[in-house]
Amino acid sequence: MSKVQGVPNGFRTLTPHLVIKGASEAAEFYKNVFHAEEIGRMLTPERRIMHLELKIGDSMLFICEEIPPMNCKGPTSLGGTPVTIHVFVEDVDAVFNRAVKAGATVTMPVNNMFWGDRYGKFVDPFGHNWGVATRVEDLTPEEIKARQDAFFAWMVETAHA
Repeated sequence: MSKVQGVPNGFRTLTPHLVIKGASEAAEFYKNVFHAEEIGRMLTPERRIMHLELKIGDSMLFICEEIPPMNCKGPTSLGGTPVTIHVFVEDVDAVFNRAVKAGATVTMPVNNMFWGDRYGKFVDPFGHNWGVATRVEDLTPEEIKARQDAFFAWMVETAHA
């Protein structure tokens, strides 16, 4: 008998699992925005998503429909979420524009950031926060620190202007 792998093939050590009111619609949103590939789906007897596996790039994402009587609630039922899911993509502007066109709310427009990424944030129509980035510069820790210091100095200066 062969040894079973603790981390299944095709998975990373960490896999986000989102509870969503409207999981079926969310799956279509993620397919459209991130070009996610559906790997597997399990349905309840009522034909609701009990478990859905999506592959985005080289990583997996699990989603399921909320079931409030079992205390399984998504961010729209809870009034928001403190969690942001960060995704590196090849073209942050294209992904961001698809998200907005598909109904996402912009919380931080895409911009070049001091740490070397082109980065933006949005909330999907189902209440989950996403940060999307494309690396545009490879910087040393010293370069990042110098830019960080300049950025925070500018923020303080701007706040007092």
